[in-house]
Amino acid sequence: MAIEIYRDAWGIPHLRADSPAELARAQGRVTALDRAWQLEVERHRAQGTSAAFLGPEALPWDRFARRARLADTARRCFESLRRQDPETAAWVRAYVDGVNEGLPEATAPEFGRTGLAPGRWEPWTPFAVWLGTHILFAGFPAKLWRDHLAARLGPDAVALFATDGPGTSGSNGWLVSGERTVTGQAVIAGDPHRFIEDPGVYQQIHLACPEFDVVGLAVPGVPGIAHFGHTGTVAWAITNAMADYQDLYRERLRRTGADVEALGPDGVWRRAARHTETIAVAGEEPVEVEVIETERGPVVIGGPEGLDGGVPEPDGPPAALSLRYPPRVTGDLGFEALLPLLRARRVADIDRAFDRWAEPVNVVQAADTEGGLLHRVAGRVPVRAEANRLRPVPAWQPGHEWRGWHETPRAGLSDGVAVMANQRGPAAPLGVEFAPPHRAHRIAALLGRKRRWSAADMPALHMDTHLGSAAALLEYLSALEDLSPEAAALRDRLLRWDRRMDAGSTDAAAYAALRGAVVRHLAAHPVFAALATPPAYPEVFLPWLAPLPRIGFALEHLLTAPDLYGIDRPAAVRAALEEVAAGPPAPAWGDTHRLAPWRALPDPSYEAPGLSGDHDCVLCTSAVPGLTDLAARGPAARYVWDLARREDSRWVVPFGACGVPGSPHHRDQLPLWLGGDLVPVVTDWAQLTKETDV
Repeated sequence: MAIEIYRDAWGIPHLRADSPAELARAQGRVTALDRAWQLEVERHRAQGTSAAFLGPEALPWDRFARRARLADTARRCFESLRRQDPETAAWVRAYVDGVNEGLPEATAPEFGRTGLAPGRWEPWTPFAVWLGTHILFAGFPAKLWRDHLAARLGPDAVALFATDGPGTSGSNGWLVSGERTVTGQAVIAGDPHRFIEDPGVYQQIHLACPEFDVVGLAVPGVPGIAHFGHTGTVAWAITNAMADYQDLYRERLRRTGADVEALGPDGVWRRAARHTETIAVAGEEPVEVEVIETERGPVVIGGPEGLDGGVPEPDGPPAALSLRYPPRVTGDLGFEALLPLLRARRVADIDRAFDRWAEPVNVVQAADTEGGLLHRVAGRVPVRAEANRLRPVPAWQPGHEWRGWHETPRAGLSDGVAVMANQRGPAAPLGVEFAPPHRAHRIAALLGRKRRWSAADMPALHMDTHLGSAAALLEYLSALEDLSPEAAALRDRLLRWDRRMDAGSTDAAAYAALRGAVVRHLAAHPVFAALATPPAYPEVFLPWLAPLPRIGFALEHLLTAPDLYGIDRPAAVRAALEEVAAGPPAPAWGDTHRLAPWRALPDPSYEAPGLSGDHDCVLCTSAVPGLTDLAARGPAARYVWDLARREDSRWVVPFGACGVPGSPHHRDQLPLWLGGDLVPVVTDWAQLTKETDV
């Protein structure tokens, strides 16, 4: 059999080949044809070379990628895989061969706009893409925020702001066992929440060869199906476990001629690896970057001279910070799990495959047609001191070394159901900050409303817009008296509101306007003024240090805490209510709550659609309270895996299967995604259109 490429009505690729290696080549080729621009942007971002064609705005990320040594870590991981698992290494290489075959044939107008020509992928490039995509998933910059917060407001402030912050990614996922379904077979459903990108971060794909036949959501640039898949007899899905597995170390560095030395925990100065790299910047002069790596890890902030010549330790911010992350330490990115996942036939196979998983650390849910069920954490989390998990720790003091790896926790089901939405669950011992429990509680409550569920029922759960976190602010409203007539009317209206963040709801918009005003009033209080000026950290970390989003996402905690530094919170809510009541009437929520995806290049033709949902809704479309109603994060895909009949499964992505502007499949799924509809998963080859043999 030659490599065969088929398409369904939505342009989704369905691939057949004689072997896993040939299938990987086909996957690489079709991904390059459909998403050449996306692949090249991700390759350059991982290598720290994107500013060469995207310009100065891409420079902060390129600096970080170079200093964190993402590309070098990817090379290490591939070489380690080649030694430990030659079959998987050859399979990855076959995918890269397919990408290199497809790129010269691909068309993408963005190449012409930027003057970029498609380059050549190396065998380690998929590892670099995976690293670049997930290096911030554990949220290590949150340690910078906690350090800043504790220095300005004291250590007790950290707990007040402990919530899912602006830089993290999450998911909804639920597993309904056969005892709770109409077919007697399990159903798995959910939606990963990430920054929405165009083209999308997930690729719907069907991979078949004599060894396996799998449908799922692939990460463009990486072979196989890692996160969400269905083999016909077993299906799996993941959510972000919110584990903490990366550490920041305060480093004491000194120059000794052309070299740099770092002070170790034994009091000995040791030579650090050091070299310089040059970053090309479109339209500007090249920028030189000093890359330093101590025994802890690459220095990602500061250097021997401190932060932009800033205050040295111990009186000010850290003079330098190194990042220690598992793949840099072990040379293992977990790619050994990818082929076993494709070959899985039952839950036990999925379980063994995820024993090899590295990062990001996830909660896995799986079920098979024999009744097997799985609910576990997968990934590598180091054992170390509690202080490491919270804030940057001094590299020159003993007691902060890594001492092996945690056993990954497991969990069961409750009344035939397991729900994960980044809340404190089985991964609680491994993390610090988790998402508020509202999404998880709401999904569990909805599933509790009836005894038997079908795959067709699940999209209604995806689209639920009830906002559980609204209660705290509404309680303040109920206690307010002596208001202006306009404010009293708005208060009464919001107290009658059904708490649904529907796109057409003016009540939802009024609530969001009030919430934003409260956030701004609190942020303007002198108590929080010290937070407004962060240390001189690199620009890439500043989103984690901005107080307005932090106050917005922590608003529920701040309103319900016994005391908030003496701030008169009822007065702040009253002032915000009067301010909103005196302004123009709020439009519908979807008029301001619109989808704002990330693109490497702006698209003047894009018309942002209005959205339902909010940060703490099951339909998690995240605005930033107090800053903007636009949603940059949301469901990067939705899926329903039916174990009774795989062809009854459903999926959808925010835009489409093709990343080429003007293609009929560039944005053809957007109306479905907006309305809560899903695309059928087609597994019958007779229903597909054959595109080509390769």
